[in-house]
Amino acid sequence: MINSNVNLAVLVVFLRLTLFPLLLSFLLTFPAKHVYAKLEQPDVHQRTKQPTTVQFHAWGGSAQVNSYIAWVNEQVSAQYGITVNHVKLADTSDAVSRVLAEKSAGNHSQGSVNLIWINGENFAAMKRHGLLLDNWVASVPNFALTNPSRNPAMTNDFGIPTNGQEAPWGKASMVFYYNSKLVSSPPLNINELLSFAEQFPGRFTYPLPNDYLGISFLKYAAITLNEAHRDVLYQPVNAQALATITPALWQYLDALHPLMYKQGDYMVRQASQLQQLMGTGELLLAFSFTASEIPSAVNRYDLPQSIRTYAMQNGSLANVHFIGITYNTSNVTAAKQVVNFLLSPKAQAKKQQLAVWGDDSVLDRSLLSASSKALFEEPTQHPSALNKEKSVPLFAEPHSSWTDALRQAWFERYGERF
Repeated sequence: MINSNVNLAVLVVFLRLTLFPLLLSFLLTFPAKHVYAKLEQPDVHQRTKQPTTVQFHAWGGSAQVNSYIAWVNEQVSAQYGITVNHVKLADTSDAVSRVLAEKSAGNHSQGSVNLIWINGENFAAMKRHGLLLDNWVASVPNFALTNPSRNPAMTNDFGIPTNGQEAPWGKASMVFYYNSKLVSSPPLNINELLSFAEQFPGRFTYPLPNDYLGISFLKYAAITLNEAHRDVLYQPVNAQALATITPALWQYLDALHPLMYKQGDYMVRQASQLQQLMGTGELLLAFSFTASEIPSAVNRYDLPQSIRTYAMQNGSLANVHFIGITYNTSNVTAAKQVVNFLLSPKAQAKKQQLAVWGDDSVLDRSLLSASSKALFEEPTQHPSALNKEKSVPLFAEPHSSWTDALRQAWFERYGERF
């Protein structure tokens, strides 16, 4: 009896020293690699079991954009049981400030902003303050369709690496439009624009640089007027860099301003006012960062039928805009499902239609199936629309630090003009 007990004790010790460690090692490695991975990367195609609302904070100043997001809500509600509530913003920085306030108040899990439409300086601010969810984009299946390994614009925002904190949503570039009934040969580069202003004094202007289109014009001019020093604009700004770039810019603007609308003493405050002045015939040439809004305005009779859209031959300022998930979003799975739909061929093709929005797709069409490619085919070309078969160089946005630096330097030199 004693020997049997001894043998049993020896067996228990043996199991503890040999089999138990092996079993424990297996349990620690297998679930972490397989089971836990599934928990961290949920199926974004799966319909939610309970009704979920995703608060999507996005600029609300365009009827086309608003209608498109309403369509997105209809689609994801039917497919996933998710409601997308479009919180319409006049300024994206308002949502950034809200998330920052929540973080300061200790609200780290029940954020009121779930998805946010951002890029440029707003992304830089959110990244700096740790307001965005980290490293989530690669887990969204349709992100692969942007071909990020061969398209660095999908992972860089105004010169700053996105580090998986935001997913590309669309892209745009600066275009010009003119009244072809009164102008036979529009300017094709920055220097010809000055000649145009001399030929047609008072018929061109740009918004104040605290408007996104106004600061975009300054960036475009700074890039094209500083060809020899262009690389400086893609590094963080400093006093020496500003002193290198601004002389050519000030010389150009000093010559342009007296030739502009109301001699440059009054400048419009918002991009929408440019279109209004083109509609009334007070301007003969204007520009936009949304090419599709021009033929749409013609169809609404806000612009005359003789309006034509084109891109400057020496290059267009271009950027990609993104969707971020805030760090304190309570339902990350639902937010990812919405983003995955936004990056689907169906949603990207719908958004690119001129009658809908006209925002260029971020998808690499070479990766799409034949049926998905067919979704992007436009039946006819609008006479006032940009001819996308004519390619021009695209200038990436300067480093985000240049936005405030150029704006501040401009106001210090020229002051308020309204």
